[in-house]
Amino acid sequence: MRGRSRQTLLLLGLTVVSGMVDATAYLGLGHVFVVNMTGNVVILGLALGGAADFTTAGCLVALAAFTLGTVAAGWLHGRPRPRRGVTLAAESALLAAAAAVAAREGGTPYPAVAVLGLAMGMRTASVRLGGVSDITTTVITSTLAWLGANLSVAAGGGAGRRLGAVVLLLAGAATGALLTLRAGPAVALLAAVVVQVAVTLAYVLVPGRPAGS
Repeated sequence: MRGRSRQTLLLLGLTVVSGMVDATAYLGLGHVFVVNMTGNVVILGLALGGAADFTTAGCLVALAAFTLGTVAAGWLHGRPRPRRGVTLAAESALLAAAAAVAAREGGTPYPAVAVLGLAMGMRTASVRLGGVSDITTTVITSTLAWLGANLSVAAGGGAGRRLGAVVLLLAGAATGALLTLRAGPAVALLAAVVVQVAVTLAYVLVPGRPAGS
């Protein structure tokens, strides 16, 4: 498989996981986002403004954990020989840990939120540090802006990849919501782990080759 196609498939698969995780966190872990930090800032503003049914604690936990995740990704990327597989494995381990925490009966959802925020912060930063601009795996606002701005010009293959990312984030969110509502957040997160591990193994085990070969 060519290197570009291999990377694109990886990022699209991770986009599905992002949708699953964010929907699960919002519906099953206290109405907080662990991927969409813009949403958390808005929810935080609503809570500070006195809106009912919104709290600041979960948003602050998610924001802090996400930031720590970006710092961790920056450290890993700055190592002498950074490996994307290491970051993917770390994300998978964190998702599995969050699923285990969410499976516990009772208690606060914040530990699971913190672990998920850490994983998604690593995800977002590692993709950006890897020089990928057209599929961020977590941010769709800029993707939609690009698609709209390029409707009247020849956008090339980038348009298909970006549109695919939007559709797959939606599909992931729908899947996460369905599993959370019917089986609970732990099961939904476990399903996200399965997808994450499958995508990671496919990326690591399937050899890439230069586009011109």
